[in-house]
Parts: sequence; C-alpha cells; structure tokens
Amino acid sequence: MSSTNTPVNTLATGEVLLSFKDVGVHYGAIEAIKGVTFDVRKGEIVTLIGANGAGKTTTLRAVSGLVKVSKGSVTYKGETISNLDAHLIVRKRICQAPEGRGIFLNLSVEENLDLGAWAAPDKSTLKADLEHSFELFPRLKERRKQNAGTLSGGEQQMLAIARALMGHPELLLLDEPSLGLAPQIIERIFEIIQKINQEGKTVLLVEQNALQALQIAHQGVVLETGKVVTQGPARQLLASDEVRKAYLGE
Repeated sequence: MSSTNTPVNTLATGEVLLSFKDVGVHYGAIEAIKGVTFDVRKGEIVTLIGANGAGKTTTLRAVSGLVKVSKGSVTYKGETISNLDAHLIVRKRICQAPEGRGIFLNLSVEENLDLGAWAAPDKSTLKADLEHSFELFPRLKERRKQNAGTLSGGEQQMLAIARALMGHPELLLLDEPSLGLAPQIIERIFEIIQKINQEGKTVLLVEQNALQALQIAHQGVVLETGKVVTQGPARQLLASDEVRKAYLGE
C-alpha cells in the first residue's frame, strides 16, 4: 500500500505555517496540555501521536478556536490566533474534520459539502470544488443525494474530510480519521490524506494508529500527559526503539 512508503513531498518549503509556543490549555482546574511547543511547516504532514488522554485532540482544538489557550501562543503565518473565535479561524483557511466526524446526518451528502464551503474565499468555484471532492471520494458521488445518516462509517469519514476541503484550507486538521474503520477503508483514507498533501495542503493529523500515521508523515510529535516528550522526522521516530515499544506495539 502506498502509505507504507516514506512520503515524498516537493511542496515542503521550510516556511513555518503554524507554531505552538509553550501552549497550555485548562478544562477547569485540569491542565490538559502543558507547555506544548512545535512547528508545522508549509507542505508537510505533521502527526501528533500518543495514548488516549495525552492531549492530542485538545491541541487541535486550540488551533481551531474550540478551546481557550491559558498560556503561551498559537501563531499562523506569523499572526497570533490564540483564542480567536472558531468562525474567524475558518476564514483564515484552517479547516478541521473533527473526531466523530460531526456531519449533519439529516442532510444529504451534497448539502453537507455545500455547508463546508460557507467560508471559502471564492464561491464561484463551488461546482468545481464539488467535482474535485467526488474525484477524491467516488463513493460520495454515487451517494450525493442520500442523507449522510445512511452512509457507512467509512463513507461518513470521507464526507467529513471532503466537507473540510470545501473551505479551501491551507491547513487541514484531521482528528482520528481512521477511528472505528475497517482495515481496507483505513488504507484508503491514508492514501487520500497523502494525495491531499501532494495537492498542496499542509496537514496536522491526530491519529491513534501511530504506525500508519508516521508512515505517511514528514514530522511527528509525541505527546504524553499533555507534554511533548519527543519530536522529529517521522522516519527517525519510526526507527526509535523507545517510540516503537511505547506507541507502535513492538
């Protein structure tokens, strides 16, 4: 499968697109992430890995404006975006496919995709954007008039990603895209993530399936109890005995 290959990406420029500097987030008295620092460079896939409760989803939510940052800063293209409202984050072309998919089950596939385009910078491309989504996800084209609630789990995940893409993101946030899916569907999802990246999207990926995530990523960040314990090139993390034993089940 293609996702087992080392990613080749000529789009990565070294330019920092997103930066976390000593970021902390609290849920009441509980400190969910504690001084997290890392960068996402333009053109890369960066994956956050770690056990349940490590702070991966909270880190994504700090980018998308769904939780308040209690210390440190999140910057995007050099601009501080910490604690901006979520709808303003989307307008900066940062779009998320959330954990649990978050699609509108009582709306059709096409209606869900139309809603994803509400913050797109150029509405004149809506028809072309729909067709591109259907090229990436042919199953959605076959089911474009069906209610999203009638789709399989894999199809719903495809719809969540396609809906995020309708906003023309420069940075795509993906939260557990393989969760609960059959192995062959997981393989297809990871192939599509690579293709999206090759088309020019920078991807910040949270994924419980650490092995497959690192196989398609350029950089990896390992979180443990809200802290970064190691980070570096994905190939380097895959070769680390400590990482393999702790997170890859070896």
